[in-house]
Amino acid sequence: MRTLQLGTSRIGYELKVYFRQGDTVFFTFLFPIMMLSIFAVAFSTSGNIGTAPDGSGGITVASFYVPGMVAAGMLLSGVQNLAVDIAAEKGDGTLKRLGGTPLPVFSYFMGKIGMVLLSSVFQVALLLLVARVAFNVELPSEPSKWLTFAWVFLFGVITSCVLGIALSALPRTGKSATAVIIPLVLVLQFISGVYLNFSQLPGWLQNFASIFPLKWMAQGMRSVFLPASFEAAEPSGAWDLGLVALVLGVWLVVGLALCKMTFKWIRKDT
Repeated sequence: MRTLQLGTSRIGYELKVYFRQGDTVFFTFLFPIMMLSIFAVAFSTSGNIGTAPDGSGGITVASFYVPGMVAAGMLLSGVQNLAVDIAAEKGDGTLKRLGGTPLPVFSYFMGKIGMVLLSSVFQVALLLLVARVAFNVELPSEPSKWLTFAWVFLFGVITSCVLGIALSALPRTGKSATAVIIPLVLVLQFISGVYLNFSQLPGWLQNFASIFPLKWMAQGMRSVFLPASFEAAEPSGAWDLGLVALVLGVWLVVGLALCKMTFKWIRKDT
């Protein structure tokens, strides 16, 4: 019970620290919203996407980019935010000091993951609000769509958190964390159907991107926010939600194993 109480208090602490860091808020919390606005405005005159041969139907550019931006927000909040944050705490000695306190490791991670979950909920709510109000994006009305959204979102955020914790061991110093993590996350976004139409990428690049979880998170969100007619554009011609769950589950297990092997309160070279 005390471990859970400490973890709950850490969630509040982590949220306060997170929203006081302007650069972190911009590059993780507001970044997907900013990118959606840029794409929606920049390509507003290019016409609808997925129109019929007679020019009817299709969806706006803003509607097309919503699922990708939701998936990107999940990745940024979990992988990028936690990998950089924990690596910095290792570098400046914060984790070493925490390791000398009665704070359990579980409570520490409960605070980090709880912060990401809550901030991600706020982020996606703001993103969908901006999409609806500013760009008139039609949101799903079927309960089944929102049920799919809920499990893909929750599964994706938790998997991203675990992978972010595992990746925090990659930077050699806290100062190098941003330079190491952000390029990896950025490249992953470009090849996973976030900024570019996934079906238009070369086949070998699609296969490579399919190894990583972001591609499946984006595909799961496309099944929620895009019309059924867009399902045929997927590599297999289907949303493959069962495969989405399987791949995220595999990466969750891999991430947990890596966390077990790599996480230390202090760096081995300190």
